[in-house]
Amino acid sequence: MDDPYPRDLVGYGRTPPDPEWPGGARLAVQFVVNYEEGGENTVLNGDAHSETFLSETPGGSPVVGARNINTETMYEYGSRAGFWRLMRLFEQRGIHFTCYAVGLAIEKHPDAAIAMHEAGHELATHGWRWIDYQHVDEATEREHMKLAIAAHEKIVGERPLGWYGGRVSPITRRLVVEDGGFLYDADAYNDDLPYFTQVGETRHLIVPYSFTYNDARYVLPQGYGSPSDFFESCKRGLDELWAEGEAGYPKMMSIGLHPRIAGQAGRTSGLREFIEYALDKGGVWITRRIDIARWWLEHHQEFQR
Repeated sequence: MDDPYPRDLVGYGRTPPDPEWPGGARLAVQFVVNYEEGGENTVLNGDAHSETFLSETPGGSPVVGARNINTETMYEYGSRAGFWRLMRLFEQRGIHFTCYAVGLAIEKHPDAAIAMHEAGHELATHGWRWIDYQHVDEATEREHMKLAIAAHEKIVGERPLGWYGGRVSPITRRLVVEDGGFLYDADAYNDDLPYFTQVGETRHLIVPYSFTYNDARYVLPQGYGSPSDFFESCKRGLDELWAEGEAGYPKMMSIGLHPRIAGQAGRTSGLREFIEYALDKGGVWITRRIDIARWWLEHHQEFQR
C-alpha cells in the first residue's frame, strides 16, 4: 500500500499536553443541545420513509411511503416544549451551551435559533438535514452544506463557525475544509482533548464530541434507565477527569442533549443536578465549544498528535 493508513490510533500517546485552561481550570465542560426537530426523515420532507433514530420508541421499522404520526409528535415535543425547558434551565444557571442546529429544523422554527443567538449560546451547524449521509452523493452533500450555512446566515445574521454532521460520510470532513469558513468540526469521538489533523494541504482543528455522556442513551439499549443514572454517569466522569486535571493532565468533557429527550421534565431534573454539581465542584470551566476551539487555535498551535 502506497497511501498512508488514514487512521491515527496513537493520538497524544503517554503524555497528553496540558491545555492550560483559563483560570487554571482542571476540566473544561461543554453542554451541547442537538436541535434536529423538523429536519428528520419524513415523507413531508421528501424522504422515502419515517425516522427511526433517537425517539421514545427505538428499534422499530420505518414507515415507508407514509407519515409516522407517533414519531413525528415525539420529535415535535422537543421543539414545542423540551427546548424551552432547557433554555430556561441554562438561563437560570447563567451558563452557555453550543447548539448543533440542523438547517431545515431552524428554518421551520426560527424563533428557537434567534432565542439561542440572543442569549449568547453558540449556533454550530448540524448540517441541512438530520439524515444519514453515508451513501449520499457528493454533489448533494455539498449542496446541503451550503443550505445549512445559508439558513444560519438568514436567521441569525452570521454563518456557523463549528460543524457537526453526526451521521456523516467518508468525504464530509473534506467538504468542511473545502468550505473554508469553519474553525473546527466535531465529527470525532476519539479523544478528551482537541487536536489538529491534516486534510489535504490544510491543518484542521477537531474538537471531539462524545456519545458517552449523552442523553441519547435514554432511548438506546443498555443506556440510562433513569435521570439518576444520567446524573451518576456524568458525575463519575467529571470526578475522574477532574482528578486527572489535578494530577497535571486537564481534559475536556462533552455532555450531549436533545430537546425531545433531555427536555422531558424528569430527565431535565437529572441534568439540573449535574449542572449544579459541576458549578459547585470548582476548577471547572463551563464554556461553549467555539471558545475551546479559539483557545486551542490561539494558545496551542504547537500541539501535534
